[in-house]
Amino acid sequence: MSKYGMYVKFTAQAGQRDALAAILLEAAVGAQTDPDCEVYIVNVSETEPDTIWVTEVWSHEEAHKASLQLEETKAAIQRAMPLIAGVESIQVTPIGGKGIPQA
Repeated sequence: MSKYGMYVKFTAQAGQRDALAAILLEAAVGAQTDPDCEVYIVNVSETEPDTIWVTEVWSHEEAHKASLQLEETKAAIQRAMPLIAGVESIQVTPIGGKGIPQA
């Protein structure tokens, strides 16, 4: 089964980047206990003041989908929604690199 990855670009409502980043960092803490979540990194843009990038790697796509059904994930999404102006995502298949064994 192939690994599943995503790059997600969040555009926060003006002035809400830090509040949104805090919620995403909470998600990162929660992801540490999920053995199927191999990478969950929250990044802020140095050039776009309202932009946050999240890098995710999961053991497989179904694990990612299952994580979205958890009550704590649903609650975090509800808290984040008013802070979000836009979301773009790119789905990728990680094939190897530092921290990711080659498929």
